[in-house]
Amino acid sequence: MTDAPEALASLISQCRRAVVFTGAGISTESGIPDFRSPGGVWSKMKPIYFQDFVSSREQRTEAWNRVFNNPAGWTGAQPNDGHHAVADLVKMGKVSSVITQNVDNLHQASGVADNRVIEVHGNASYARCLQCGKRYELEDLKPRWEAGEDITCVFCTGLIKTAVISFGQAMPEDEMNRAMEEAALSDLFIVLGSSLVVYPAAELPVIAKRTGATVVIVNREETDHDSYADLVLHTEIGPLMKQTVARVY
Repeated sequence: MTDAPEALASLISQCRRAVVFTGAGISTESGIPDFRSPGGVWSKMKPIYFQDFVSSREQRTEAWNRVFNNPAGWTGAQPNDGHHAVADLVKMGKVSSVITQNVDNLHQASGVADNRVIEVHGNASYARCLQCGKRYELEDLKPRWEAGEDITCVFCTGLIKTAVISFGQAMPEDEMNRAMEEAALSDLFIVLGSSLVVYPAAELPVIAKRTGATVVIVNREETDHDSYADLVLHTEIGPLMKQTVARVY
């Protein structure tokens, strides 16, 4: 087999505009469980659907209990070598944007600027009012949770919810449009740790391929998209990306 870091580094070195698309697999190396595998998040607790959050105070209470007790492990983890390597590629001018299905904020924590990260499934590290969009930091909301409040916006009285996109909640239109545009403009599209089964996000590498980009998929397991990728690597992301960045010119 061709030396994997060398092969990937060569593609990155020669590209004009790379886009990185990340899924749960990059963050499992930071100790964050994924959703669907045995032992994953949804095997331990049922998701709370958006319509249930909106209609039921009991479900909202449970949702906030999960936020502050952190059973999903989405917050408090640290970036790993994969995140740092992606941040290095952004700083080098090789990667124009990082599209992520993850809600853990680890790309930003690794040094990627907010405006370079496109979060298609939201972010678990803060909350927003569902009515007016006001942002709230979780530490500011914790005393209200501890007091047993039904947490609502102090400006418009709308319900406040973490910025994660829940099941049944509309995808963020601006982020999805931007992600599709970035995919179409890329000449190298690198998938890191996504099973590529959740749509519409899983359509992004297809868009990139159709518009002429080279597609690379790095994932421990096979995906349904492997057949049209130009390079497929079934390996750990952190060690691969650390070695790859060291060889990019």
